[in-house]
Amino acid sequence: MKIFFDTEFTGLHKGTTLISIGLVSENNKQFYAELIDYDEKQCDTWIRDNVIAHLYKTDWHKRESIYIPNYHLGAKREIGKVLENWFAQFNSVELVSDVCHYDMVLLIDLFSNAWSLPKQICPGCYDINQDIAKKYNITLKEAFDKSREEILHDHYRENKVVGDKHNALYDAKVIREIYQIVNNVDFDKR
Repeated sequence: MKIFFDTEFTGLHKGTTLISIGLVSENNKQFYAELIDYDEKQCDTWIRDNVIAHLYKTDWHKRESIYIPNYHLGAKREIGKVLENWFAQFNSVELVSDVCHYDMVLLIDLFSNAWSLPKQICPGCYDINQDIAKKYNITLKEAFDKSREEILHDHYRENKVVGDKHNALYDAKVIREIYQIVNNVDFDKR
C-alpha cells in the first residue's frame, strides 16, 4: 500500500523539529497530527504565517467546520505510538512524498530510528519530484520550483483537493493526486 505523506517543521536545518504530519493512503485512509513539543524558538515569520496559521489547534473554528479523520494532538512520542497503531491496518507500506529528505527523517524520528519503524514499512521513500521532472521534461530544480497546485489545475481544471497549502494533510492529499497524474494511475477506480 502506498502511503502519501507530508510534514511541516520549524526550518530547513539539521536541528529542525516536527510541527505536523499528514498521511493519506491509496484507498484514502487518512491520518493527521499536530505536535505540541516542537521548538517554537526556531519558527521564523514565514513558518508562523504559512504553517502555524494553518494548524487546526491554532484555528479551532476551522477545525470544527472541517471533518478531520484521525486528528491527533500531542507530544512526539505519543504521536509516534498513535501513528504506529494507524500503520497496523496495512500489511505492507511504501512511503511517497515530495522532496522527501526532511519528511522521511522526521517521520522516522517519531519512532526513534529506522530500526524501530513498524516491520511492514519500507525505510526508504519514493520522491515524486523526480516523476514531475520526467513528466514535464525539466530539471529536478525546475520540478522543485513548479507549483503543485498548477499541476492539479492543469490536469483537473477544478479544485479537487480542499484545504490550506502548507497544512501537512492538505499537502499529503496533493502528493497523492500528483502521483496519480504523473504515473497515469487512478486509485479511486480500482
